[in-house]
Amino acid sequence: MLPAADPDALDALAPDTVLDGAGYGSVTLRAVSQRGAAGREHGELRRDALLTARFGTGRDALLLVAVATGLPAAGRDAHHAARDACAWIGGAGGRNATRLAEDIRADRRDALTSGLQRLTGRTYGQLRGRAAELGVPPEEYTAALRCLLVPAAPGCRTRVFFGVGAGGIFRLRNGAWRDLEPPVADAGTGAAPGPPGAPGARRARHAPSGPGTAGRPDPFLFRATLARPGDTLLLCTPGLADPWHGAPGFAARLAGRWSDPRPPGLTDFLTDTQTPLAGHTEDRTAVGVWES
Repeated sequence: MLPAADPDALDALAPDTVLDGAGYGSVTLRAVSQRGAAGREHGELRRDALLTARFGTGRDALLLVAVATGLPAAGRDAHHAARDACAWIGGAGGRNATRLAEDIRADRRDALTSGLQRLTGRTYGQLRGRAAELGVPPEEYTAALRCLLVPAAPGCRTRVFFGVGAGGIFRLRNGAWRDLEPPVADAGTGAAPGPPGAPGARRARHAPSGPGTAGRPDPFLFRATLARPGDTLLLCTPGLADPWHGAPGFAARLAGRWSDPRPPGLTDFLTDTQTPLAGHTEDRTAVGVWES
């Protein structure tokens, strides 16, 4: 069912499905954002949003992908909050793309952590400002936001994940998945011990305002990881992360489909991510990055 439309506000509508893809150097990108079965049944707007962007050229080029999920409590504003979150973090990343690319190439992880947390904090500040304009509580006009930075410089295999709120970041290597979710800080001390053998994880710090409660926002998440030829990174919203964790065989099926060194075509990627699963009817947004 299509969402109800306002003839004077047609720009507020969102397509049921967005599909994107590109290749740049040794990287092939596949991305999709699709309305879930529950949203289709009730004629609701897709609450997920997706941004894929390239900033700069040559050695300084930086690929930025962002996925966001608006809160159900926001109703029709949920998609707008998610779309705003992607656009505003994308704009901030683009204005700082040269510096970010330099920090990634030089492996300045402390600088990346603090800089990206600052940009993320500004994005949530803008969301709070927009909530005030709309006259709604700030905890209703917000979104879970997850991003991935991929530098295009030859020889640089560092991939940087950051964000706030629920979702997933996974890596497929040699036919096996690994969950790359950064460790979450302890609520009382702010310390994040991190599991053994998890290089690149950084202490999770509390963002100025996240999609949690007003009194205790979700922590800022950061992780830098080294990719190898043949790897696949998967960045996704909760609508895909939940079945990845909870539906038997789903992750294994994706591993079987995506272990081929040739990236899937756009329609195949869409088909792989929209497999119906009992009990999982939310929007699904996923970005796959294939390394060659």
